[in-house]
Amino acid sequence: MYRTLEYLNGISDSDVQRLRAVGIRHTNHLLHRASLDIDRKRLARKTGISTERLLEFVNQCTMLEVSGMDRWIPLVRRLGINSMQDLRAQDASQLHAKLLEAIGLAGAPGLTDVQYWISQATALDIVEPPEPAKPIAVIK
Repeated sequence: MYRTLEYLNGISDSDVQRLRAVGIRHTNHLLHRASLDIDRKRLARKTGISTERLLEFVNQCTMLEVSGMDRWIPLVRRLGINSMQDLRAQDASQLHAKLLEAIGLAGAPGLTDVQYWISQATALDIVEPPEPAKPIAVIK
């Protein structure tokens, strides 16, 4: 889903300006330009935004791609689900119960909605995790 960069939680005006300076205008651009670890590193060098922050923003972008979930993203994030991997690992009935507990019956998404989100999480998980730091050989 195309959203302006300002829609992302925690993004600063400075971050938005730096991303726009390299041609990234909306969340879909960011998703496609920073899904891979090597691309995030390259973008971090160009913009001065850390790879960790870029990964956080890209994970938010992937959550926006889940059909029907955009309204619930702030609540889902408060429940500790911040990426497609986190969403995919959820049990639909347990997540639905947590959402009902937080929202109440009126206005909460249905169980079938939550099941659909989780099924989409598998197909939409395109963000490559960061490479683990390589150990530095120490000569003794």
